[in-house]
Amino acid sequence: MAEQDPLDQAGTARLRTIITAGDELGDAELLGFALDLAVTESDGLGGMVHLRGPVSPGLLLMAVHGLARTVARHWEKIEETGVTAPARAVAGGVPVWAPADTGTARGPALPAGCGLLAVPLVTPGGVAGVLSVLTDCAQEPTQRQRESVETLAAWTALRLREHSPTPWPAEASGAREDRDGEGPARQEPPATRLRQALKALRVGSWEWNLATGELVWDEPTLTLFGMDPGTPKQPFENWTAMVHPDDLPWVLVEAEQAIRHRRVFSVEYRICRPDGTTSWASARGRVLLGQDGQPAGMVGTVCDTTESRIARDAVNRALRHMSDAFLAVDSEWRITFVNVEAERLLGTPRTLHGRTLWDVFARLGVDAAEPGLEAHCRQAADSGAPVEFEVRWPANERWYHMRLVPVPEGLTVYATDVTERRSREEERAAAERAAAERTARITELTNALAEALTMQDVVKAIAERVLRPFGASGLVVQLIEGEVIRVAGAVGYPRSFLDSIDGSAIGEISPIAEVYYSRTPAFIGSAEEYTERYPAMAWRPAAADKAAWAFLPLTVSGHCVGCSVISFTEPRHLNGEERALLTALSGLMAQAIERARLYDTEHNRAKELQRGLLPRTLPSLGTVTTAARYLPASEGIDVGGDWYDVIPLSGARVALVIGDVMGHGLSEAATMGRLRTAVRTLADLDFPPAELLTRLNDLVNDLGDSFYATCLYAVYDPVTTTCSFARAGHPPPGIILPGGTVQFPDHSPDPPLGAARPPFETVEVSLPEGSLLVLYTDGLIESPARDIDRGMRHLASALSGAVTVRGGRAPLERLCDDVLAELLPEKELTQDDAALLIARTHATAPDDIATWPLSDGPIAASEARDHVRDQLARWNLDPLIMTAELLVSELVGNAVRHAKGPVGLRLLRGEELICEVSDGSLTTPRIRHAAETDEGGRGLQLVAALSQRWGTRYTVTGKCIWAEQQVP
Repeated sequence: MAEQDPLDQAGTARLRTIITAGDELGDAELLGFALDLAVTESDGLGGMVHLRGPVSPGLLLMAVHGLARTVARHWEKIEETGVTAPARAVAGGVPVWAPADTGTARGPALPAGCGLLAVPLVTPGGVAGVLSVLTDCAQEPTQRQRESVETLAAWTALRLREHSPTPWPAEASGAREDRDGEGPARQEPPATRLRQALKALRVGSWEWNLATGELVWDEPTLTLFGMDPGTPKQPFENWTAMVHPDDLPWVLVEAEQAIRHRRVFSVEYRICRPDGTTSWASARGRVLLGQDGQPAGMVGTVCDTTESRIARDAVNRALRHMSDAFLAVDSEWRITFVNVEAERLLGTPRTLHGRTLWDVFARLGVDAAEPGLEAHCRQAADSGAPVEFEVRWPANERWYHMRLVPVPEGLTVYATDVTERRSREEERAAAERAAAERTARITELTNALAEALTMQDVVKAIAERVLRPFGASGLVVQLIEGEVIRVAGAVGYPRSFLDSIDGSAIGEISPIAEVYYSRTPAFIGSAEEYTERYPAMAWRPAAADKAAWAFLPLTVSGHCVGCSVISFTEPRHLNGEERALLTALSGLMAQAIERARLYDTEHNRAKELQRGLLPRTLPSLGTVTTAARYLPASEGIDVGGDWYDVIPLSGARVALVIGDVMGHGLSEAATMGRLRTAVRTLADLDFPPAELLTRLNDLVNDLGDSFYATCLYAVYDPVTTTCSFARAGHPPPGIILPGGTVQFPDHSPDPPLGAARPPFETVEVSLPEGSLLVLYTDGLIESPARDIDRGMRHLASALSGAVTVRGGRAPLERLCDDVLAELLPEKELTQDDAALLIARTHATAPDDIATWPLSDGPIAASEARDHVRDQLARWNLDPLIMTAELLVSELVGNAVRHAKGPVGLRLLRGEELICEVSDGSLTTPRIRHAAETDEGGRGLQLVAALSQRWGTRYTVTGKCIWAEQQVP
C-alpha cells in the first residue's frame, strides 16, 4: 500500500511563496517554471507539460524538464485516445499515476523502474492539457507529492485562463455563439466577394484544414505575417512558430477549446515576423463541420491591431499608473481591471481578477465600515447614471471621492484621494468656526458688558465669557488711583493674596507698571519666566497659585486707567491669534470697567444721599417698638422717593408715617426730603392725620404738576389704645392682632398728594397691647409679574408665617428680614424701591394715668397743686413735686384767666412725666416778651424754662396745654 503523508504546513507555506514569486511570468516561462517546481516539490526525476492541439486529437509537448533529448522527442505528441498516463489524465480529468516500462503498449518508453504522475490542467472550458512528473521508483507517489503537483497544475491552469484575451465560458457550450448571434457553425465555402471586401478593408482571411493541419492565407494575411505572397499555403507549425512564445500556450488552448466546443475562436496575440519585427494581430474564426458532423476546418479573418493595441496599451498604462484608483467590473460584478492605486486599496491584482467586488469588500471590512457603499454601486448600475459620494476607506482610514460610471458591460469605479482636501476644508471650516466663535464671543461679551452696571457685574461678565473659552482660571482688575494700585474686582484668587497686592505702589518694577506706562499687553507663559523678569516678586506665582498670565492695559480715551490680569493654573504660551483676541477684548473690558467705576461712584453718592434723607435711627419709645427696612431698586443708580419716619407726639402718642414720591432721581429724592421735613414740622403742631395730609397736599401742589406722592400718616394713642390714620394713594396698613390674625382696614384710599382734593378721610382702629402695625410701600408688594392685590395676599401670608414661626413677641428686626426674604428674594431684581416699617404697640397702664376735673375760678390752681402733690407722692416722684406744682399753677392760671371751662388736669407717668391742662377754648397761648412794668406775660416763659418741652394741641372740645419733665 502506498504511503500517504499529507503536505505539511511548512511545505504548503513554501509552495505558496514560490507560486507568488511566479505571478509575473509570461506563459512560455510559466510552463517551465511550474514544471520545474513540480519536479522539485515531488522529488521527481523530470517532467513534461502537454497542451491539447487544435489541429488533430493529440497532446503537444510544450515544456520539458530533466529528460534527455532522445527520450523527450518520443513524447512530442501523444494521442489523446492512447493509454499513457497523460492521455488518461486528460480523458478522465483526474490525476493518473502509472509505472513506466520499456514496451510500447503503454506509450513511449521511459527509463526502467520509474513511474509517471500525470495531473490534468483543468480550466472552466475543459481540460487544456496535462503536467507530468517522472518519479524515481515504481511505487505510487505519496500524498504530499500528489498534492504538490496538483496545486501547481491548478495554479498553471488558472494562469493560462488569466492570459486569455476573453474570459472562458463557465460551461462547455455554444453560449458564446448564441450571444454573438451567429448560430451553429455551418460548412460553407469562402466567398470571393467577401475576400474582396476584406482586402479593401485591409483585413486578411484564412482557412484551416483540421485534418491536414494546412493553413491557407490570403495576400493581406501573408503581408501581415511578413510571408512571401506566393506561398498562400502554410503548415500549422509555421503559424505556431510565428506566435510569440508567451502567447502561444493560451492561443493553442483557446483554439483547441473553440474547436472542441464548436464556438467562435477570437484571440489577439503577438506575431514575430521573419524580419525580427513584432506586431499585434486579432484573429476571429468559426468552426466548419464535415459530413460526419465533426469539426473539419475553420475559416476566419485576421487584421493588424498594432496601432489600436498601442493606443489601448497607452490608455491601459495611463489607467494603470494614474494617480486615482481605477477599477472595472463586469455585469456579474467580477473585477476585470485594477490599476496600481486600486491595488493599494483592494489588494494585489493576482487575488483580485475574477473575484466579485462584494467578496473583496467583505475581506477588507468595507461593508461594516461603510454599509451604504454597496447600495451606491447597485444604484449606479440600476439607474444607468453616474453616482458620486465620499467614503472613508477602512484599510487606510483615508477619505476618497468615489465616482461610479455605468458602462455597457459593467461598471467603472474612480476613487480620488481627497483626504488632504478634506483636511484643508476642515481646517478652513475650523478657522471659520473659530472666527465665528470669536465674533460671537465678542458680541456676547459686548452685550453682557453693556448690561453690566457695577464693577462686580463687569468682573462677573468677563469671568464667565473670557476665562472658560481660554482655559483661564483667574481674573484681577486693578485700577490706578494716583500712585497706588487698587484691586477693583477679582475671580479665582485667594483673599490673602488680593489683600497683599492691594495698595501697592505703581512705582515698583512689576508687570502692572510696565503695562500701565507702555499701554501694551504683556504675556508670561510660565512661573520661571515671571521670576526671571521680576525677581523681587518671585513669591507671587506661588502665593496666587498661577503659572501663566496675560496682562492687558485698560485704556479709555487714550488714558490708561489700570490693568486686567487673566491668569492660568498651568503654564500656557498663547498663540498669536489668542493674543490678538485678548488685546481686542481688553478694549471692551476697559470701556465697561470705566463705566462701572463711574457708576459705582455715582451710586455710592446716591446711596449716601438716600441714607442722609432717611432716619439714621428710629427713636426708642415706651409706647411703640419699631423696626424698619429700606431696599433700593436693583436697577439704575437713581435714588428713590420711598421714606418712613417715627415721630414722638404729646401725650405719649406717636406718629408713624410712610410715603413714596413717584419716580426716581435726585429731584424725587429732594422732594422726599422736603416732605419728610414738612411732616415732622406739621406733626410738632399736633395736627390730626387728615389735617396734616391736607397741608402736605398743598405743599406738593406748590412743587409743580409733575410731582406726585403717596403717604400714610398714623397716630397711635397708648392711653386709648387706638390708632387713627389717613392715607393719600397709599396701600393700607397691615394689622396683626395678638392672636396672630392679619387684617387690612377695608376702605378706599384718597388720591395721591398732588392730585387729591381735601378733605381726607380718617380711619380709627383699636390696637390692643402687643398688636403689630405694618406700614410699607408699593415696591414691596407690586411688580411687573405681580399686581397689588396678589402682592397684599402674599404680604399677609408672609406676615402670618413669620409671626407663627417667630412667635408673637419675636424681635421686629427678624420679622422684617423674614418678610423681605419672602417677598423680595435676593435673586429677584426689583425695579422700584421698597420700604417696610413694623411697630409693636404698648398700652399705658391705668395706674400711670391720673385725671381730675377742676373748679371754675382761681381756686382751680390750688386744687391742681394738691392733686399733683398727692399723686406724685404715690408715684414716688417727690423730686418732681415742686416743679410740677409750679408748672400746673401757671397752666391752670392761664386757663382760668384767658380761656373758658370746663378745665381739667391729667398726669401721665412714663419715660417722662406729662402734665396736661385742658379747657374749652380754641385760643392758642403764646409767649410774649413782657416789659419791666408789666404785671403779666411771664407765665409761659416760666413754663418753657422749667419743662423739658411743652406745647398745645387741639381736641374735640377745645385745646390742651402740656409740659413734660424728665423722670429721674
